[in-house]
Amino acid sequence: MLPGWRTAEGRHMAGVRIRLAPGWKTYWRAPGDAGIPPLFDWAGSENLTGAAFHWPVPDVTWQNGMRTIGYSGEVTIPVELSLADPAAPARMAGRVQLGVCQDVCVPAELGFTAVLPASGGDRDPAILASLVDQPVSAAEAGVGPVRCEVTPIDGGLRLTASLEMDAGRLSDVVVIEAGDPRVWVSEPDVRLAARGLTAVSELLHVDGGPFALDRSAVRITVLAGDGAVDIRGCSAG
Repeated sequence: MLPGWRTAEGRHMAGVRIRLAPGWKTYWRAPGDAGIPPLFDWAGSENLTGAAFHWPVPDVTWQNGMRTIGYSGEVTIPVELSLADPAAPARMAGRVQLGVCQDVCVPAELGFTAVLPASGGDRDPAILASLVDQPVSAAEAGVGPVRCEVTPIDGGLRLTASLEMDAGRLSDVVVIEAGDPRVWVSEPDVRLAARGLTAVSELLHVDGGPFALDRSAVRITVLAGDGAVDIRGCSAG
């Protein structure tokens, strides 16, 4: 855990650094059908009220015909922490569950702790580098209106997302997140056009029952080369 520094807004920017043995990888927040998403338990923390992760642009790999999204070698994930008392020291402590994978994927659970001094701290270069290596926003990428058409299917919903964007950022590697961790989203079927794309995914609730989709919470990431575009929310189709 990298203790980082206190920000001008009264939050604390820390970091989670993961070093992996050669040939091993770990996973992004939406890892794909074969991956294990990281889960953080903050029990034992003090003076913390929330945590926002700033995920660096991940790598996309295929193994046995399945797509996984994550990191190899070393990755630092910046964590922006909200504080009950911005003028007081804080402590982040707890456990993280994550998947690591070589030929097969295995779960791992690790404890962590770090003291976050109220006086601030140095701006850690590893955290700064990962804050630079972020997806660009929809506005920065010139994304046009994003529309989501939702139709019922047996046991769930089919989501058809359509958007316009600059041809230089177009890619058929698209990730759709429902904004609810209890909703499973299939790898989308992507169709490219001259000025945009259409991505179709199936959504199923872990309970197997009906559910409503909040279009404003839908998150679409387009991964192209070593960059990405992060699109938040969509309107009715």
